[in-house]
Amino acid sequence: MNYLKWKLQGMIDAGVLPALLVDYLVVAGGGGGATGGGGAGGYLTNTGLTISSETNYTVTVGEGGVGGDGTQTSGGSSAFDSIATVGGGKGGNYGVSSAVGGSGGGGYYNPTSGSAGTAGQGNSGGNGYVTGGGGGGGGGAGAGGSNGVENTGGDGGIGKSNSITGTATYYAGGGGGYGSTTNGVGGLGGGGNVDANGTANTGGGGGAGGNGGSGVVIIKFPDAYTLTVSEGLTYSVTTSDGYKIYTFTAGTGTVSFS
Repeated sequence: MNYLKWKLQGMIDAGVLPALLVDYLVVAGGGGGATGGGGAGGYLTNTGLTISSETNYTVTVGEGGVGGDGTQTSGGSSAFDSIATVGGGKGGNYGVSSAVGGSGGGGYYNPTSGSAGTAGQGNSGGNGYVTGGGGGGGGGAGAGGSNGVENTGGDGGIGKSNSITGTATYYAGGGGGYGSTTNGVGGLGGGGNVDANGTANTGGGGGAGGNGGSGVVIIKFPDAYTLTVSEGLTYSVTTSDGYKIYTFTAGTGTVSFS
């Protein structure tokens, strides 16, 4: 038993619960792609959040948006209590604007503009080419999507790397834009290539025509504590070096610590 676990367990046995500090990663669902790539789901992470025991906290995992050609949708929000991320913006196509999101969707032509991301959560999608033929890439958590150029789609923006699970993993990459000659590619972090979906539980944006990837909520806390999870949530649990790591991959429900 390491020192932290020993100290915490002693305080719990004595009936004195110290402040519980939790690390978290909250990623929303990615946007669906059209001709422009879908934007990545919003990305928020931090360490040392003070949590109260015996209190219910809501957890929600956002679904990915649906890809299409005029029927595309933005991704769903993910949340851990009041820490909420915005779903990725849908990509645009002819006559249909891209959407603002955690990261914005890529534009196409008439209108060409990519859309903005949410401050602190993501970046903007790229613009489409002014006469068509190249859709903009969806924005990612780490960078904006690139612009489409003549006959070539823009690449999705790169996501961000996070090691909360003990393994460095990229999340929230943007989807690639359509090109009449050369397609853009999805951004590192689950962004889809053209006609491909964003990767599940990364918040990656859908490539042009593809669905967005679902989001994820991950929390990490000292393993002297117990977490009670309500029905409605799909999750897995691992332990590492005195910590429990809960990865929520679908649904909505509540959790409480004791």
